[in-house]
Amino acid sequence: MIYEHEAQYYETDQMGIIHHSNYLRWFESARIQFLKEIGIDYAKCEEMGFISPVMEVSCTYKSMVHFGDTVRIDTRFEEYTGAKFYVTYEVRDKATGELRTTGRSKHCFTDKEGKPISLKRAYPKLHEKFLQAVEDNKKQDSVTT
Repeated sequence: MIYEHEAQYYETDQMGIIHHSNYLRWFESARIQFLKEIGIDYAKCEEMGFISPVMEVSCTYKSMVHFGDTVRIDTRFEEYTGAKFYVTYEVRDKATGELRTTGRSKHCFTDKEGKPISLKRAYPKLHEKFLQAVEDNKKQDSVTT
């Protein structure tokens, strides 16, 4: 799934480039959009009684993004276990295709009190959507390689 974002002035630092903290926000926006596109509305998940907090996140900066640049964020499920999932992000300049940033996040599923849950047991239909998204990524990877 590709999520597009136009870099805003308020996201820049004193040097005129996007401040490093904003990439994590972009990852979150891309992830929420990705979930929505595969049929998992995060707001509805919260209404159902579960959340998927971030357990780990990493970001590797390759080249700078400036105010006004539009980036494309390719978001993929790298792995899904039923209790945890891993998402990868590749940020590229829309105009040139140049790689700007890569990232990865790890998430788990909990109820609203923070108790871990297995999506496979608690929400089997959503579990199947996660499995399908991982499988679709594998198929897409095999076509492009």
